Amino acid sequence: MYSLIFLALLSFLLALLITPLVRNAARRWNLVDRPDAHRKLHQSPVPRVGGIAIALSFVGAFALLVVAGFKGGLLILDSIPVVARLAPALLVIFATGLLDDLIGLKPWQKLGGQLVAAAAAIAAGVQIAALGGHHLNPWVALPVTVFWLLACTNAFNLIDGVDGLAAGVGLFATVTMLLAALLQHNVALALATVPLAGALLGFLRFNFNPATIFLGDSGSLLIGFLLGCYGIMWSEKSATILGMTAPMMTLAIPLLDTSLAIIRRFLNQKPIFTADRGHIHHRLLDRGFTPRKVALTLYAVCGVAAILSLLTVWTPNVGMVIVLFCACTWIGIQHLGYLEFGAAGRMFMDGAFRRLLTSHISLVNYEQQLVAAACPDECWTVILNAAKEFGFHHVQLTLGCREFLFEDDVAPMHSWQVRIPISDHGAIYLTRSFTTQNQSSVVAPFAEMLRRTLAPKLPIFARMPPSSTAAHRPAAQAVAAGSSE
Repeated sequence: MYSLIFLALLSFLLALLITPLVRNAARRWNLVDRPDAHRKLHQSPVPRVGGIAIALSFVGAFALLVVAGFKGGLLILDSIPVVARLAPALLVIFATGLLDDLIGLKPWQKLGGQLVAAAAAIAAGVQIAALGGHHLNPWVALPVTVFWLLACTNAFNLIDGVDGLAAGVGLFATVTMLLAALLQHNVALALATVPLAGALLGFLRFNFNPATIFLGDSGSLLIGFLLGCYGIMWSEKSATILGMTAPMMTLAIPLLDTSLAIIRRFLNQKPIFTADRGHIHHRLLDRGFTPRKVALTLYAVCGVAAILSLLTVWTPNVGMVIVLFCACTWIGIQHLGYLEFGAAGRMFMDGAFRRLLTSHISLVNYEQQLVAAACPDECWTVILNAAKEFGFHHVQLTLGCREFLFEDDVAPMHSWQVRIPISDHGAIYLTRSFTTQNQSSVVAPFAEMLRRTLAPKLPIFARMPPSSTAAHRPAAQAVAAGSSE
């Protein structure tokens, strides 16, 4: 116990001492993050290499503990082979973040560094061996472990957008894992988490709003990677079959924010690595929260998540804890007011998603029929069937000197028309009522499909003699696109 207290005090005092030194050096060397009035809302340039202070405080506390000769130091000496194997992984992830802070890396370069670090951690013995009480095959455990480490690493990188947020969330997660380690008598995990907690607490003295130094990628990547490794160490000692549940709940805010960002960008058809102002802290800022209030609010949420995660250690009724956690998460997401999730939810609940899927299945089916059509009459039959299904009341196919025409007996008073030029040999006119809702989302894909499919066929069809069964007449005068009937 004395070793843990000594480690905590050492790392805390070292962070208080080293952080201002790193901050002042970064200012002299112009290693600062400049505001852009969009995503970076600080008022003046702020040093961005706070990860150096975290790393030095973390490693320095361990070194001083060994020199002091406490029992914890002897345990560390006994574990030197394991520590030595894990050191390359931590060095790689720290170097990746530091290079991004200094010179800027492309997303694939950062991801490459993270993959190398994850591989080094797995080689050191950090690996998810079981999920849900089931032992994982090594070929399954490897990608699962890599995914977990990458998720944790990037999650902390993404939430580092408000003064003190990433460091404070990391502190809550670290303290939670420390308490779990003490409850489970997991000495190795306790010794590993204590110096990180002390370093983060000391660093927050300078990082909380208004911050005079930022974590930077060197700090956020290192914290996320360390907590990912600690989560695996915690799960190994878990007494429940849901070993990874507690670590996931502890890291709920960063993991949830990352998951929401990926889903949002997928729904908006944007690249996953594109930066935006849709993160949880941005949503709170847009609601009028100050940066300080955003950080404190999310600290409170982390506190609730920490309590729930520790309850999975104490109570046998884990299922109720998980249900309560999921309910709180759902309520929180609803209060953030994401338009993407609201629209997607409404589409799913009112059947719009199913109708959209049915429409596109029909579209693919009609496209295959058009590709297989061997003459103009067969093409016209397919076009006519599709047009009726998709809500058009007037269809006109001009093909050379021939014209195919369909028109409802009762035409609406107000309608719009689209002209689809197929080639020099013909065009299609489709007319639709303004009030028609049936299959409306498939109109543009339907028009594009007709153009794409018929373009290579019409020059050939235009040279064919009229069939005796074809419903055709001399070509009518073209109707201007966009006119009303």
